[in-house]
Amino acid sequence: MNNFGYTRASDVADAVRQIAADPGAKFIAGGTNLIDLMKENVARPSRLIDITHLPLNNIEETQDGGLRIGALVPNSDLAYDPRIEARYPLLSSAILAGASQQLRNMASTGGNLLQRTRCFYFYDTTTPCNKREPGSGCSAIEGINRMHAILGTSEHCIAAHPSDMCVALAALEARVLATGRDGQRSIAFAEFHRLPGDTPQIDSNLRADEIITAIELPPKGFAANYTYLKIRDRLSYAFALVSIAVGLDIEGDTIKEARLALGGVAHKPWRDRQGEAQLNGVSATRENFLRAAETVLRDARSFGHNDFKIELARRAILRALAQAAGGTPQSQADKRIK
Repeated sequence: MNNFGYTRASDVADAVRQIAADPGAKFIAGGTNLIDLMKENVARPSRLIDITHLPLNNIEETQDGGLRIGALVPNSDLAYDPRIEARYPLLSSAILAGASQQLRNMASTGGNLLQRTRCFYFYDTTTPCNKREPGSGCSAIEGINRMHAILGTSEHCIAAHPSDMCVALAALEARVLATGRDGQRSIAFAEFHRLPGDTPQIDSNLRADEIITAIELPPKGFAANYTYLKIRDRLSYAFALVSIAVGLDIEGDTIKEARLALGGVAHKPWRDRQGEAQLNGVSATRENFLRAAETVLRDARSFGHNDFKIELARRAILRALAQAAGGTPQSQADKRIK
């Protein structure tokens, strides 16, 4: 681990001033990802700016009937908040599907959005990686790529986004509030993370001088018909091979509105509006679910070890849509898939 400086931000404006003055600095809150990256010499910040004392740890009602979640709210507090459990159970379920209780106690809401990929080659500084060193190459394309992306990939990177929480936030159409030198702005969740393209080293559209202050949830939480289904190698403490967040608005047997987001399959939480549109106004049947799944996966491409992911994703979409339509969401206490 390299030497680095340490300072503490007194307020949001001070945090912005400090990060703008030192491009090599990083904010630190829970540190559940950043410290690992520093230990592996993947991240080498010149300074850590401690933001843990900023007043960003509250969950508040918004004027339109949604919720505003402070960036420093711990994942555990968010998952078990009664308002989240009652109105946004999809989000609670996704958080509880991720990591371990100890990590959820430390991890911050804002930090979850900014965690880096868990690609083996990204963490291994002896191998080429375009995310770590642009232009050096992607070792995963011809290497061991079982955990890697099948959608939205490029010749420069096939890494997959690791978050569970972000998949639910994508389906819920949350917004990210960020503050920088130019003031505060609101970013649609779909526009926050990036696909790799020619710049895989850039994970998000957060500017270098900005700090995430909150996440806003819209009023609609799909609390009746939802599920978060996570397929992984073991029942706990494992990243998703494929995960699905589904929210349905159903009247009778007809789907009025469908939201569907996938995790573990792309460089960002993956939504396909065309696939969702195929579910709107139709009956909740296996045939319609399959048609939507085929549309979502129409451009899927695998790289050898992850060939199985395409069929796994198809089956997972079908199972998740059936769970949501039936009002029988996947249990995160008993993670066995039924």
